[in-house]
Amino acid sequence: MRVLIVEDEKRLALSLARGLTAEGFAVDVAHDGIDGLHRATEGPYDLIVLDIMLPGMNGYRVCSELRAAGDETPILMLTAKDGEYDEAEGLDTGADDYLTKPFSYVVLLARVRALLRRRTRGGASVLRVGELTVDPGARRVTLGGSEVALTAKEFAVLEYLAVRAGEVVSKAEVLEHVWDFAYEGDVNIVEVYVSALRRKLGPDVIATVRGAGYRLVGPGV
Repeated sequence: MRVLIVEDEKRLALSLARGLTAEGFAVDVAHDGIDGLHRATEGPYDLIVLDIMLPGMNGYRVCSELRAAGDETPILMLTAKDGEYDEAEGLDTGADDYLTKPFSYVVLLARVRALLRRRTRGGASVLRVGELTVDPGARRVTLGGSEVALTAKEFAVLEYLAVRAGEVVSKAEVLEHVWDFAYEGDVNIVEVYVSALRRKLGPDVIATVRGAGYRLVGPGV
């Protein structure tokens, strides 16, 4: 899943980005409200971590503009302020949750996962492709009823292919959704993770469409 962090405290933003990346998220970072709003409207994100006190445009306005444009991406607001009024104002603009600094990273991660679970329950909570199931909220994969252990990045690649099941997905599309915006490495990293998934799920689960990309077929289909 792809997360946007909009936070002007660069050390905090970097720390959060590293932590979420280690959990398997693709993370982009913006350090002011204007850039944050631009990125949020240009890219498909599963969740936005949004500071309130931002240069250029504060988090309240970023949130309200996204909601006014019909963007329902879950938003977790961060602030150094503390008080019922501030929290109420943040939630009134359309934020889904609120966390006051200083906070524990463990608490933030729990809030992030809770918001993502809430979102998936609002739609299809479990992705099913034949005998393969992918549960984004629980981060759980089963094949024929048996659980399959995947690394965080393997799960992220499989989840995106499952969302697009039956469609041809290019390497560039996988990179854009699973790796962060600033990734400049070899595009063939996608092949490495597809090969790992085939070893764990079976060689026919992910088909290669020569010159175009991959298609998740799923066993038993």
